Amino acid sequence: MKRLLIGVFGLAMLLGPVTWVWPEDNPVIGTWTINLAKSTYHPAALAPKRTTVTNTAVGDAIRTLVDVVDSRGKAYHYEYTVKLDGKEVPVTGDPNRDVTSIRKIDDYTYEQVNKRGAKVMTTSRVVYAKDGKSRTMTTKGTNPSGLAVNNVVVWDRQ
Repeated sequence: MKRLLIGVFGLAMLLGPVTWVWPEDNPVIGTWTINLAKSTYHPAALAPKRTTVTNTAVGDAIRTLVDVVDSRGKAYHYEYTVKLDGKEVPVTGDPNRDVTSIRKIDDYTYEQVNKRGAKVMTTSRVVYAKDGKSRTMTTKGTNPSGLAVNNVVVWDRQ
């Protein structure tokens, strides 16, 4: 038994570190666009004109790139790289938040918490359809102006 353990350990050392790989059918990975016809925003006047999110696997993390055209027609881009462990990571380019964290609840459900400074601004529950074609994000909280946010946003996979 001792020789077997030494052999397994030696083989592991020769092969080097094992890299974690996202499953090909993971619902998070991909490009998503908002389906405005199926989404509801409160306040409705702040609904974006267009948003595209691209999630790619980076080791055991997800790199998220977001392109938005807001309700006034202003375009901006923001991004972050996050593990699904609930730990906060910086968000660059987003006027609404400085940090985010995402926690996996199950294979299709995630919770995202967004902060600006030390204050929690919004909390979202993201549910991916089992067929992988859509996701629904329910967001509650306040925006930087102090207005209550209560959005149900449907996203279509591209």
